[in-house]
Amino acid sequence: MADSIRDRVIAIIAEQAVLEPSDVKMDATLEDLGIDSLGLVESIFAIEEAFDISVPFNANEPEKSDFDISSVAAIVAAVEGLIAEQTAS
Repeated sequence: MADSIRDRVIAIIAEQAVLEPSDVKMDATLEDLGIDSLGLVESIFAIEEAFDISVPFNANEPEKSDFDISSVAAIVAAVEGLIAEQTAS
């Protein structure tokens, strides 16, 4: 299951960056991938829709959000955590 979460998150990020999923590396930042703030917000919405979760992210103050967007790996881990929380409740 974890691989499918990772693959789906990478596919969403790749779509926003207009890249192939194979070009999205886990240690890349969104900035590395050319994703701006609008692309980030669109990615967050797409992730919420794809996984039926609510992402605790404030686009106006991303540094104060509980959702780590520092790298692709951090985003995948955060999504996995949100899904685990949702499943547990």
